Amino acid sequence: MSDWRITRLRGEYCLTWHEGDIRRRYRLGTDDPKEAARRAPARYAELTRPKGSTVGDLWASYCLDKAGRSVVTTMGYTWKALEPYFGSIEGEAVAVADCRAYTEHRRKAGKKDGSIHTELGHLRSVLAWAHRARLIKHAPHIERPSKPDPKEGYLTRSEVSRLIEAANSPHIKLAIRLMIATGARNAAALQLTWDRVDFKNRMIQLRNPFDKARRKGRATVPINDTLFAALEEARKGALTPYVVEWAGGSVTSIKKGIKTAGAAVGRPDASPHMLRHSAAVWLAEDGHSMDEIAQFLGHENSRITFKTYARYSPGYLRRLASSLDV
Repeated sequence: MSDWRITRLRGEYCLTWHEGDIRRRYRLGTDDPKEAARRAPARYAELTRPKGSTVGDLWASYCLDKAGRSVVTTMGYTWKALEPYFGSIEGEAVAVADCRAYTEHRRKAGKKDGSIHTELGHLRSVLAWAHRARLIKHAPHIERPSKPDPKEGYLTRSEVSRLIEAANSPHIKLAIRLMIATGARNAAALQLTWDRVDFKNRMIQLRNPFDKARRKGRATVPINDTLFAALEEARKGALTPYVVEWAGGSVTSIKKGIKTAGAAVGRPDASPHMLRHSAAVWLAEDGHSMDEIAQFLGHENSRITFKTYARYSPGYLRRLASSLDV
């Protein structure tokens, strides 16, 4: 339920909400219900936005403005690390020295540069947004450690088969089959609902058409024979709208299940993202074009696909190498 509602006062629509025991009311300046509904969310965000300009204030304003997006959930965790160091600093006053001191502290705490890169990246996003929203006059430069190269590990077909056998729960087995057969990201697989599985045409729509938030790498892909059989079996016993379910509810994470299965087959580094990476490597090894692989993975730009997966293609640079024969 929303924290606000639309009411009427003397024929005009108003935005109404409570701050503790105090009721607040703001005229929306229209007697048209559709126009009132259009104006209300932005007005509420503006009227309840924290007034200060410290990083803590700006962070709260950003989360309020982006409410409902998945990034806000993630930022709840990064803020726990950032708040003691940046929360009370004025947004415009954040200096490179502050960033370097934070990086050094996090490294001493045993955090990897990838995590620190993400944390400071969220800080940069908040300050850039605050500048665009005219809450601060300028967004200071946020220095971050270099982003580590992506992990190169991938699973062979035989390793994935053994991983499925070692999985100790049916929903982990199904998730592995789903992710390896579609190249789906972890979140896309776990959020997949049965209404987007087209058994008749054997297609899966990984993107939820009703979800207006930007999501990376969610394509519409065919269902191969192995996955089709697994989905048919799972559908018979489905208790929820979600394809991957457990104990009558949706599943939010399969990392532990895959890690446990990976350890059992000698691949303790196995992870949900490694399944997507493995699927792409297999496609490249079978000689499919980078453009086709990009479409299958949902990449917006095939240059990303080429940079990451072209070297796994059997013909990669071989014509050039043969030109150098002596």
